[in-house]
Amino acid sequence: MRVQHKSIIVTGAGSGIGEGIAKRLAAEGGRLIVNDIDEAGGRRVAAEIRAAGGQAAFFRADVTCSAQVEALVDEALQRYGRLDVVVNNAGWTHRNRPLLEVGEEEFDRVYAVNVKSLYLTAIHSVPVMRQAGGGSFINIASTAGLRPRPGLTWYNGSKGAVITTSKSMAAELGPENIRVNCINPVFNPDTGLAAEFAGGPVDEARRAQFLASIPLGRFSSALDVAHAALYLASDEAAFISGVCIEVDGARCV
Repeated sequence: MRVQHKSIIVTGAGSGIGEGIAKRLAAEGGRLIVNDIDEAGGRRVAAEIRAAGGQAAFFRADVTCSAQVEALVDEALQRYGRLDVVVNNAGWTHRNRPLLEVGEEEFDRVYAVNVKSLYLTAIHSVPVMRQAGGGSFINIASTAGLRPRPGLTWYNGSKGAVITTSKSMAAELGPENIRVNCINPVFNPDTGLAAEFAGGPVDEARRAQFLASIPLGRFSSALDVAHAALYLASDEAAFISGVCIEVDGARCV
């Protein structure tokens, strides 16, 4: 059990990559707080973890709202007595379109969910981790933050911010034994936001276009990302901080 008894929050865990991460960490002994604004999805994931013999509870919170993030952290403390790991997985994108066609509200939403959420989880989690003598943040970024594609300019920028912020947090919080890392998944056509990324339904032509850029010849899965998250959350990664693991099949363009 690689994260036995660790108290772990996974945001955006009601489906997709977050669901995969939560289930993988629970299977390795983690005590999960499954967070999402989708109450039905989040409750389903928590119930499925419990049915498989793991520990999990659902807590609804909007990661762009300070009071709700504070309540989320308090839930972990009240339920498990500590907070060891925060996985900032909740994410959002604008539809693939020319940068000047993205509305201000869309822009604000992307940066609130993808970037402000890191600020809020830090504000409310770091004091708790300090008191406990350490902790770990795992921020889910994207290959878009390293090798951006046209049509997703503002989303690409937000994920670049996640990468840089993770490295800066790691440098600043390292002396307090708080590790910060990030994971950069490649496009997955089976996630809820896939059509937004692609700019329309992910038909066979679009799938082929994206797949052609991945030398390993397949898309990433939620489990691929979850394996990386498990390593970073475990004590095996006790000296790993400030890194980005690219789960992208060597995506080249």
